[in-house]
Amino acid sequence: MGELPELQQNAVTTVREFFTAMEIGAVNEALDLLDPDIVWKNTSLPDIRGIQRVGMVLRGLSRDAFGFRADMHHIAAETDGAPAVEGETVLTQRTDYLRMGPLEVAFWVCGTFELVDGRITLWHDHFSWENLLRGTAAGVWNMIRRR
Repeated sequence: MGELPELQQNAVTTVREFFTAMEIGAVNEALDLLDPDIVWKNTSLPDIRGIQRVGMVLRGLSRDAFGFRADMHHIAAETDGAPAVEGETVLTQRTDYLRMGPLEVAFWVCGTFELVDGRITLWHDHFSWENLLRGTAAGVWNMIRRR
């Protein structure tokens, strides 16, 4: 693979565009914002390394039976409106929603994104298993009520 051009936008915009692309199922556009050597970390789960493996997971979430969306509550970085530079970090606080058929699970996530040359090199999500279980229980309850 040849050298990727540097993206000329600030880091917060890159992270927002990444989430927007995932929400609308535009996986290729989301992957364009990632570094080929991306590392995706989730609390207590194995790391997912490399754009091909991350792409497999994101493509799985974009299938008809599954879905993803996020409500971004806070997003912060020290960018001063400049393009992302080496080592720039973006922090997010959000509610993620995972849909599996008629079940939608909502849970709180804090994310850390590190960018180099405008591309995301690290995506590290922190979440509470207790909050995820509560979100699952609420999702099951809502699914039953809708029947």
